[in-house]
Amino acid sequence: MSQEIAVVVGVGPGLGWSLVQRFAVAGIQTIAAARNADKLNRLMDQAGDLSAHIHPHACDVTQHEDVAALFAATAKRFGEPNVVIFNAGAFEMAGILDITPAAFERCWRVGCLGGFLVGQAAARIMVALGSGTIIFTGATASLRGGARFANLAVPKFGLRALAQSMARELGPKGVHVAHVIIDGQIESERYRHLAEQRGPDSLLPPDAIAESYYQLHRQPRGAWTHELDLRPWAEKF
Repeated sequence: MSQEIAVVVGVGPGLGWSLVQRFAVAGIQTIAAARNADKLNRLMDQAGDLSAHIHPHACDVTQHEDVAALFAATAKRFGEPNVVIFNAGAFEMAGILDITPAAFERCWRVGCLGGFLVGQAAARIMVALGSGTIIFTGATASLRGGARFANLAVPKFGLRALAQSMARELGPKGVHVAHVIIDGQIESERYRHLAEQRGPDSLLPPDAIAESYYQLHRQPRGAWTHELDLRPWAEKF
């Protein structure tokens, strides 16, 4: 098998970094993309032996030129990617009477327009190859809009629709498009206190989520998953 290439867009210290590490552990050259180059470099300080397989790249997913440059740089240095993960998002909790047009547009541009730009760039490559995996990160808000969550639900609804449309169009061309609903709070330093309130195993470990993404990429094409929902065993649904 030739060298595999992964692009993970929306890399932070939580799920994004776990995704990068999981694919790098498999020997896949993995491009870690995020808007903030300084934060990416701080994460790279933790890469250790995996640094040979992890390559940071600053990219604003709301800018077509940035996304094009990300894929061009990847192809020039490593080759065309076999797997692309869109994990970017933005959220500002607010009631419908308090949301500003600027905030609403900002959340939509990151969470939905960004998914389109990244997904389209990946699709152009993978359709020509006749293979590849594109995975979008969704949330509980992909399925229902909660009170004060319009800034998250609207882009997540749109991202899910994009994934569905792409899967139906690209599946017959050999491209696996999957949408993962993270139905619960991901464990992080910021939210670890919630485990004390909700009980043990109430938060989703990012490494466990990343393993599911990796297994999606490895699925035989005769039995592809399009939508996968993940939650802790203790989560009510």
